[in-house]
Amino acid sequence: MEVLVAPADSSTSSWEHHLPFAAPPDNVAPATTTRSSTAAGICSSGVKHFIASSSLPPLTPPPAAAAADEASSSSCYGQFGDEASEAGELPWTGRSTRSRYGGGAGDLEWRRRGPGAAASSDPSRSWPPGVLRGRSGAGEVGDGLELGLGGDELYREILRDETVLRLKELGKISDGEGFLERTFLSPASIRATDVIISWMKDAGLTTWIDQMGNIHGRYEPSNSTDKALLIGSHMDTVIDAGMYDGALGIICAISALKVLKLTGKLERLTRPVEVIAFSDEEGVRFQTTFLGSAAVAGTLPESILQVSDKSGNTVQDVLKLNSFEATATALGQVKYSPESVGSYVEVHLEQGPVLEALGYPLGVVQGIAGQTRLKVIVDGSQGHAGTVPMKLRRDPMVAAAELVVTLESLCKDPSRFLTYDEECGCFTEESLAGLVCTVGELLTWPSASNVIPGQVNFTVDIRAMDDVVRETIVSSFSRIVMQRCDDRLVDCAVEHKHSAAATPCDPELTTQLERATRSAVWAMAPPGNGVHRRAESTPVLMSGAGHDAMAMARLTKVGMVFVRCRGGVSHSPEEHVAEDDVWAAGLALLRFVVAEL
Repeated sequence: MEVLVAPADSSTSSWEHHLPFAAPPDNVAPATTTRSSTAAGICSSGVKHFIASSSLPPLTPPPAAAAADEASSSSCYGQFGDEASEAGELPWTGRSTRSRYGGGAGDLEWRRRGPGAAASSDPSRSWPPGVLRGRSGAGEVGDGLELGLGGDELYREILRDETVLRLKELGKISDGEGFLERTFLSPASIRATDVIISWMKDAGLTTWIDQMGNIHGRYEPSNSTDKALLIGSHMDTVIDAGMYDGALGIICAISALKVLKLTGKLERLTRPVEVIAFSDEEGVRFQTTFLGSAAVAGTLPESILQVSDKSGNTVQDVLKLNSFEATATALGQVKYSPESVGSYVEVHLEQGPVLEALGYPLGVVQGIAGQTRLKVIVDGSQGHAGTVPMKLRRDPMVAAAELVVTLESLCKDPSRFLTYDEECGCFTEESLAGLVCTVGELLTWPSASNVIPGQVNFTVDIRAMDDVVRETIVSSFSRIVMQRCDDRLVDCAVEHKHSAAATPCDPELTTQLERATRSAVWAMAPPGNGVHRRAESTPVLMSGAGHDAMAMARLTKVGMVFVRCRGGVSHSPEEHVAEDDVWAAGLALLRFVVAEL
């Protein structure tokens, strides 16, 4: 609910945005009824009317400290009363406090005083029993959590300060010297596991590690038969990584549940809730993604145990080295039953520039692009750089270079290569909009400055929101590879390394997440402070990056929240998320969990 107030100067026709009032809990509603009771919320120069719709709660005198605080720092008041006030009852009063997010007014603290009530002189009773506190946010009822940490209802100390400190702590746990690298079951990964487990226990969760190295922290209500809400992300990183990719989603989830524990709400949950730190998503060590989440979803094949890393160690070897059973049976034990899981939610930095361009801290994800990874092998004739004439060379490096440029052209301007059927509408401008292609790795043998290479290998990453488009690009590029290699008298092969279909997020879950993000942003940055004029339009994005939610979609419905990152930079030490955006993400997740469970 946005409050528009008339200016004090009636000669001007402009309107000002002010704090959206949060009505006193349950017994005061917007002025849409016919009851004669009246109430008003007054901000600066304007009035917003409310109606008292039921009996008020018992009267409770506030302490002197609170009364003095109200008198000294109030900038926006609300009064809620009816005819009973003429008989001696005093109305509801409210005051706003400034939010630390964008500098706007943020809190409303509602109080009701009895006639002639003496103020308490006990300074420890800052909020006596019976005094209700509410958060304003998007015109919605607050989250009902009544622990004021840091002087407000936004749990700054946990959702921002502690979360950021933990992100930094986890970011220092690395296998690399001077850079962040933490791959599947590496020594740094094992050290990080111990730290994450301690944080989960601090949040009141029961913890364990499954047979694929995933870390689980779960709260299980007594006698609950409901399906669990799973929240997670990955603990592994790329080489020379930033500290937010994956870790942000894990730590935000732990922090949200810690708030529930400290406010006494965790034990009131009616559904199980579980945080999972997946052991591998990036696929750096074994060149295959989603080892952790695919195992939980039950889609990881037994053959994965025999896949080797660059040192020749298999997944099975690495599991055994870390005291896991490393058998097909043990792998099957990691799988969750679809009947036991209600949904999966993931918080992740955007890894792109859209939210920053929009000036908005959070977005919800409509779907995740499908992805295909190829390896192209080009074999030619190795020879001396100074003695083999140019016209007699079978140079795989030149052929590979031509193929890389051709791939770029194919994805930049697919109309030059693809045939469109307007009647079937196979390739519309919309379906091609998210198409991206990348060559990220190129290796040459023997890699000497005075030798014509004998072989060149390079990787291809093709992503698109439309699976038909992606598959057509893969097919077209594979055909072009063979044609160009024939022209240059070199031998070529195209190996398919990975393929994942596009993953739509669940519409209902996305709506719930959108509501939670909007409420959190409104609570931290009310309209009118310049951060965002109307928070009713949380951005809805498509994800070009792969996420654990892709694997988990094979198990249950999924939803995602994106968090703004500076410059859209990710997979880099320059990766950065503002502290207040970390805070917003944690608050949105907290509000989603409270509403969901």
